[in-house]
Amino acid sequence: MNLAHHLLRAAKADASAPALFKGLTPVADYRRLAATVASLAASLQQRFGLTKGDRVALLMKNVPDYVACLYACWHAGLVAVPINAKLHPREVAFVLENSGAAVVFVTEDMANVASEALSIAAVKPRIVEIGSAEHRRLEKTEGIAIADVGITDPAWIFYTSGTTGRPKGAVLSHRNLLAMSLNYLVEINPVAPGEALLHAAPMSHGSGLYMVPHVIGMGAQIIPESGRFEPDEILELTARRNGISFFAAPTMVRRLTVAAEAVGESAPGLKTIIYGGGPMYVADCKAALAVFGPKLVQIYGQGETPMTITYLPKSMHVDAGDPRYEERLASVGIAQSVVQVRTVDEAGRDVAPDEIGEIVVRGDTVIPGYWQNPDATASTLRGGWLYTGDMGAFDANGFLTLKDRSKDVIISGGTNIYPREVEEVLLRHDAVAEVSVIGRLHPDWGEEVVAIVVPVAGRAVTRDELDQMCNAWIARFKRPKHYYLTSELPKNSYGKIVKTELRTLLGESSARLAPLD
Repeated sequence: MNLAHHLLRAAKADASAPALFKGLTPVADYRRLAATVASLAASLQQRFGLTKGDRVALLMKNVPDYVACLYACWHAGLVAVPINAKLHPREVAFVLENSGAAVVFVTEDMANVASEALSIAAVKPRIVEIGSAEHRRLEKTEGIAIADVGITDPAWIFYTSGTTGRPKGAVLSHRNLLAMSLNYLVEINPVAPGEALLHAAPMSHGSGLYMVPHVIGMGAQIIPESGRFEPDEILELTARRNGISFFAAPTMVRRLTVAAEAVGESAPGLKTIIYGGGPMYVADCKAALAVFGPKLVQIYGQGETPMTITYLPKSMHVDAGDPRYEERLASVGIAQSVVQVRTVDEAGRDVAPDEIGEIVVRGDTVIPGYWQNPDATASTLRGGWLYTGDMGAFDANGFLTLKDRSKDVIISGGTNIYPREVEEVLLRHDAVAEVSVIGRLHPDWGEEVVAIVVPVAGRAVTRDELDQMCNAWIARFKRPKHYYLTSELPKNSYGKIVKTELRTLLGESSARLAPLD
């Protein structure tokens, strides 16, 4: 079953229902959106010669056209490759090469990044700039019927940051996204016609994934006028329109709470905030509940099982009479109904309640594998289970609390940053002998990136030099916010850097670590 059928169903059932807004301004009803999608799909097939299974990249910031481009890919039987707009051109080039994208849709503000990426990449996909004369011509081609695809065919390739310095393309099938969506509608946030999803977070990630259940529910998509998360703008929208839900990182929830408190607003039109992508402090959670009321749902998921591992529903956010209320607010909730979740030891055996183990998942949301990466697939998918790399413990009532991330991922502002990516770039500097990158708690962003550097004997290194090295190779948001110099890194008997000891030294402002200003 092709996911694009949901859009066609909505267009037939209620053609004049609003489907797309920019801020409070209507952009398209379901009739117009479905027609635009069918025309773009025809152009992708007929003008560019794409056939079933070919890949189309979306290097776009949040704009209304994102919806049509994504659904046009599916309508034509193609695979969408949404790309994080924050990535460095070298990283974009890798995604384009690895996916073999034949066409890339870009917003005007990403055109230079796309051009630079293509100058590096071995593949040379056709660039279509959103809003250009060419793009508008593509929307006027006579539409085609929805392509016949299998439920297990790829729909979306989600590139995760790589622990080895190379991103992996998690292949999300039509079945994966349908299972995620139906579970969303049952457990996370039922959608009624006329309600809306606000895309305050990047549409290349979780916010874009949640497009699908909102189309199934015949709701609308709202793209903020700013195209991004702006607390004051969200407060204005939720003061003037009802039935608004959105996905947010915990840091975004905190910023919205602070902004609402400052002006005495309660966002009356807000229906649900689905938060995830990082830890939410209990105090921040309580503050948000005090301002907005019982409108919070927490989800824990990964790109490999999109948005779907565990959840903490609205009812459990406000059950203050439960003797373990605060512990539950600090947890990531219970297993979502479409998946089975366990915690296991190194041999794959279940651990007892309250004991820490690796979190493993199976169900219809779990990917079939990584794009053209059999080694990573075999390592991550074992015996029918997805090994998440996250460590956690279930209590006796089935509530999961995350304890650590075995892959050492840093989550800053809801975005995953893998230390090895940053370490490999810093080691390109000929005055850097060793380096270790860790996360440090930050009140606004959850965590910030910190690098501890061992310089080559007799050599000096400056902050500007390290910043310039990072700017040349990786996205700006991955660049360390602080650097420290040390004569040696703490290591165990096997020579492995002990990051827990580094975090302790950093927290103690140890004399062994000298700030590099």
